[in-house]
Amino acid sequence: MKVPEGALVKRPSPLLGLTEPLRAAADLASLLAGSLWLGSAPRGDGHRVLVLPGFTGSDRSTVALRLFLRRQGYDARGWELGTNLGGPEQRGDLDDLLRRMLVESPEPISLVGWSLGGVLARNLARRQPQAIRSLVTLGSPIGGSPTRTRAWRLYRQIHGGEGADLMARFADGVRGQPPADVPSTAIWSRSDGIVPWRISCEQPGPGRENLEVLSSHLGLGVNAAVLYAVADRLSQCRGGWLPFESPWWLRPVLRPAKV
Repeated sequence: MKVPEGALVKRPSPLLGLTEPLRAAADLASLLAGSLWLGSAPRGDGHRVLVLPGFTGSDRSTVALRLFLRRQGYDARGWELGTNLGGPEQRGDLDDLLRRMLVESPEPISLVGWSLGGVLARNLARRQPQAIRSLVTLGSPIGGSPTRTRAWRLYRQIHGGEGADLMARFADGVRGQPPADVPSTAIWSRSDGIVPWRISCEQPGPGRENLEVLSSHLGLGVNAAVLYAVADRLSQCRGGWLPFESPWWLRPVLRPAKV
């Protein structure tokens, strides 16, 4: 769902924000509870998957996700660019990283981006669509201004006077859609305490879909249902992409959403 220009989206409630750490711990615990069925997630074909962390996160925050994807047969890699502070230099760093990966092998690469990492991944796919196989975003502000997130104040503090200009660039970057030949899946939660779910949605269209999950924002990368969905989306054959169908036993916490 693309939020109309000028529309005011409410920030997540203070209660959701305050309970984020506790709910993220519950999401992490879901990995243990889901260990018996996570192995049933679709297997990968060995293609490369670049995983981008969220704002103030590094590759350490995506370890669980990448280890799981490797176990499922994907060549999952961290971005190796340190902490994601959303600075302008990271656009060039990402372009260089993708260029090096393509020198290693010309096969297209899938992108998984958490929160701000999803915005960066989406914009990278728009710049170099021929190099991208598929795109998955996790609680990313892709459908409206990131100034409506609860991370905006910290972002502005870190970047000082440049914060507004930098965030405006990100807002401009999310207005366009990914190329039609790059399948895109947005995974988001109505109980997200950091990013309003209304601006985490992908605009419906061919090769685009929205999956709603029961999760905190900070726990999206360690939530068992999210990990299952990511593995399933990455397993789609090139040129044969099909919309996600949630297994019956996951439907209470993970399902396709119409927005």
